[in-house]
Amino acid sequence: MPEPSSLASWTRALRKQLDALGLDSAALCNAAGIDPLAPLPEPAHATLRLWQLAVQASGDPALGLRVSRFVSPTRFHALGYTLVASESLREVFERIVRYQPQSRDNLRLSLDKTAEHYEFRFNPPADCPAPAAEIFDAFAAIYVRTCRNRLGRAYAPLAVHLQRSAPVDPQPWQELFRAPLYFSASDNRLLFACGDFDSHLEDGATQAAEAATGLIWEPRVRGVIETQLPEGEPSAESVAQALGLSLRSLQRHLADEGCRYDLLLNQCRENLALLHICDAQLSLNEVACLLGFSDLEGFSRAFKRWTGLTPQQYRLGLLNP
Repeated sequence: MPEPSSLASWTRALRKQLDALGLDSAALCNAAGIDPLAPLPEPAHATLRLWQLAVQASGDPALGLRVSRFVSPTRFHALGYTLVASESLREVFERIVRYQPQSRDNLRLSLDKTAEHYEFRFNPPADCPAPAAEIFDAFAAIYVRTCRNRLGRAYAPLAVHLQRSAPVDPQPWQELFRAPLYFSASDNRLLFACGDFDSHLEDGATQAAEAATGLIWEPRVRGVIETQLPEGEPSAESVAQALGLSLRSLQRHLADEGCRYDLLLNQCRENLALLHICDAQLSLNEVACLLGFSDLEGFSRAFKRWTGLTPQQYRLGLLNP
């Protein structure tokens, strides 16, 4: 089966976000002219209508930014292990550009280096109707999250240019990108410092090539689990595939290090739960979805097992220390 397009991935992520907000994503799909049970991708005009209805139903103009959390960087653009194995962010984005035609997402990507910075552009073709503005918010957010996945959560680009009109309240964009923002821009463009993009990533391809001679696999497995959780509980098979391993090889590597996949999955969920629950902008349903739980009840049981408190009790304790 061909890899689904990244625009189709955004539709799945949008539905997960809507469901996490307590909205009926299936009903909104039907209202947009999309059969929620039909194979993806859908016609462009239908996805545009779905985003419009989703923003209206949620009352959240920054919905695209929120939806980006439900797309795994290691699966984005069907690159999988190549994103994990790249030696630098420059290689990561070069591969994104190179493999973009396989994604069938109606985007035109380019990466150019100037004397001072890299410019990464992501724009619709001139002869195609533009997707919803929120999709470009989501694309910008996932590209920045990809950088943070490799350089740390504090990373920020030099600037963010978006063709969309300026929102009434730009604060959600400012909080996510933590960089100068330019709305109503001539194109959709991210600027990155040369030093950040050219510097060697410690967990890149060189270390991947050293796997046969003793690479520590536990942190690498944790990283892939964390990026796949928003799409649902990741199986050991999907994590092994992202790492370019067979399931048996993954299990053997972890056993050699005294680890088990199920224990790592549980630890990753616990660590991320304590991080996400401190974010007041996230509802508990959203936190549950980001951790790969199918419902809030399952998350609540796990959280109480980890902390002795329900998520509601823990969050109240943060607000009233």
